[in-house]
Amino acid sequence: MFNLYLKTAWRNIKKNKLFSFINVLGLSMGIGLCFIIMLYVQDELSYDRFNEHADNIARVIFKAEVNGGKINESVSMPPVAQTIKKDFPEVQEATRIKDFGRSKITYKDKVFKDDRFAFADANIFSVFTLPMVEGDAKTALKNANSVVITESTARKYFGTENAIGKVITVTAHDNQPYTVTGVIKDIPANAHFHFDMFGAMSGWTEATSDSWMFGGYHTYLLLQPHTDIAKVEARFPAMVTKYMGPQIQQQMGLSLAQFQQKGNSLGFVLQPLKNIHLDSYTTTEFEPGGNKMYVYIFAGVALFMLVVACINFINLATAGATKRAKEVGVRKVAGSDRFQLIRQFLFESVVLTAMALVLAFMLVKIALPLFNELAGKNLSFDVQPVLAFIALGLLVGVLAGLYPAFYLSSFKPIAVLKGRLATNNRSFGLRSGLVVFQFFISVGLIIGTIVVYQQMKYIQHKDLGFSKEQLISIPNSYMLGQNEQVFKQQLLQDPRIVSATTSFYKPVGPSAYNNALAYPQGNDNAVVNGVDFHIDEQYIPTMGMQMISGRNFSKAFSTDSLGIILNETAVKNFGWNNTTALNKIVVRQNSNRGNNIPYHVIGVVKNFNFRSLHENISPLFMTLNPESGLIFKIKTADVQGLLATMKKNWDSYTTEEPFTYNFLDDMFNKAYATEQKTGAILNIFSILTIFVACLGLFGLVTYTAEQRTKEIGIRKVLGASVAQVTQMLSKEFLKLVLIASLVAFPVAWWAMNKWLQSFAYRIEISWWVFLVAGFAALLIALLTVSFKAVKAALTNPVKSLRTE
Repeated sequence: MFNLYLKTAWRNIKKNKLFSFINVLGLSMGIGLCFIIMLYVQDELSYDRFNEHADNIARVIFKAEVNGGKINESVSMPPVAQTIKKDFPEVQEATRIKDFGRSKITYKDKVFKDDRFAFADANIFSVFTLPMVEGDAKTALKNANSVVITESTARKYFGTENAIGKVITVTAHDNQPYTVTGVIKDIPANAHFHFDMFGAMSGWTEATSDSWMFGGYHTYLLLQPHTDIAKVEARFPAMVTKYMGPQIQQQMGLSLAQFQQKGNSLGFVLQPLKNIHLDSYTTTEFEPGGNKMYVYIFAGVALFMLVVACINFINLATAGATKRAKEVGVRKVAGSDRFQLIRQFLFESVVLTAMALVLAFMLVKIALPLFNELAGKNLSFDVQPVLAFIALGLLVGVLAGLYPAFYLSSFKPIAVLKGRLATNNRSFGLRSGLVVFQFFISVGLIIGTIVVYQQMKYIQHKDLGFSKEQLISIPNSYMLGQNEQVFKQQLLQDPRIVSATTSFYKPVGPSAYNNALAYPQGNDNAVVNGVDFHIDEQYIPTMGMQMISGRNFSKAFSTDSLGIILNETAVKNFGWNNTTALNKIVVRQNSNRGNNIPYHVIGVVKNFNFRSLHENISPLFMTLNPESGLIFKIKTADVQGLLATMKKNWDSYTTEEPFTYNFLDDMFNKAYATEQKTGAILNIFSILTIFVACLGLFGLVTYTAEQRTKEIGIRKVLGASVAQVTQMLSKEFLKLVLIASLVAFPVAWWAMNKWLQSFAYRIEISWWVFLVAGFAALLIALLTVSFKAVKAALTNPVKSLRTE
């Protein structure tokens, strides 16, 4: 029986080469693309799930609202971990991680750079599954100045030697010596943090502070199984009152109740570990997270692509039903029951799918490295994914073949043998509906692609309030020590450099953002939460920012050490205007110079975007307190020559630190790399989906032309032109594409508006976007249909009339 099914399937495939080719190509593209996206989605959803206790781990988030300004931080205060462990019986363990950034590490005469260092509590290995290869996980971080490193770091530092007992020096931590007490496996790629080494938290003095007024510690809790997080969070306000309340009273001069009565709030919530990567809404993350919306978008596009390919199969199979009507009649007369026929047609579907699987496998092997590069992933095609790939293909084959199998097996033998097979309106209606659905998806993707492109273009060309071009940042200039300013002055002698500023704070890319609290003198009820930039006198002109009123900092005024420049948002939040703000006194509750320090307002700077364009511009306080970090404004076409000069000057100082630099416009583009990658991937998906839809449309037109061969011949004999015959064959399909466009417009508008809501600064979707998308779909469909329609119209009518 199997051999008979196989022979019949192969004969039918050979007999209908074009339709078989269209089905195999469409299915292979649908299955291949769907599988790649399945790998991507599975990777995004797998973050942190490698931890044995992933279901019971939660991170402590600090939330506050001060006069409408919201704070959501993934870091909390030093005593939070142990306080929760002590007061909450549901908590088995509480551990902290303190990110110390990238440091220079020395071992004997070897120097290593760019390895990421963090402090961690000794019990970190009881919370996270970080398998120890060498050493004892329970004691490895018990003593100060002990360090645990990853396997790859151990190989890099010590080669094949045993790492335990080796002493390394961490330059960024005051050249402290650290003894290696453990080696762990490399942290998996699907983790929300990646460090090359963990130093003992007991070596960081600040970690023992009892202050609830500053953060910086990522705090994680290992909860008892089946713990209700909501019930734990419900007891956090009492903890805040007990421990934080007295310190607020001491620091701010008002009780927690008074602070809250003014409409302010502060407290903690728990974020499940498995939600961190895709649902992170906080600042101070270890690494940029993913985006749940993009995962949904990609999953939806992959599913649609597969559905479109299946629709092609169903359309072509039902459209070609009349060709196999007599075959069905003969088989039934010969004794075949309907179930046998269903099995035959399903088997043919699976055979076609198997052929598509082979082609899809080759497409995946070719496309996966390109997708990895584009998406910044490292997805692999190993044994388990291959099995899933085969299962997906077989499932598609069965599902796509079900309707055609039942439809074909339903023919009445007497009717078909007498040539009385009537056109099934339901079948035609289904095919029409499926064509509409295909182009509904295609038009939606075209609209999505245009909107994403427009938004990215808008972001790249938006007036940010500063000039990001021709700015070079040297973030590690602190390594020059006392020579930092000498280096700066040397370069200022170069005519290719316009100006320079000393500041660690940059309005693009990673920077040191903080929560700065201030209120107008005499009105401590009007506390404003903002960000404090520590700058010098040259910062504003170097960055190309504009003063609205007042003046910039100047060395001519010694009192500027306690002066402050506000942005327009801060001025508005204080209840002033740009003119009346001048010479007002702003009291900083938590400045670097102490608590409740008065600053006089000397100027107002025009609003500029110093955070992502996903966020509105928040209040900003600029104070004269430059920190290490140099930014140069340049004006030259010889950028490489200038960089060579800067490197030469840098190398003249024996820092043992390489000269590194960043262009601010590159940093800006990297901040929106995810959106740009999403746009590029969406473009590719759109083209492929439209191509597959066109394959199906081409197949249907081909079938229609074949069915109406004699009609076309008669029309031509009676004087019909090529244009008239083409119009006759095209109008039905173009009508379906028009219907698909009209249905797609409101759905696409809703979906893209929802996506745009994630940007504080965004475009408005114009009416012409829908017009262009609809016209593009019609044009694509017209070209697809016309190619076959014109060919049919040009056929010699004598041959058409002789066709049986």
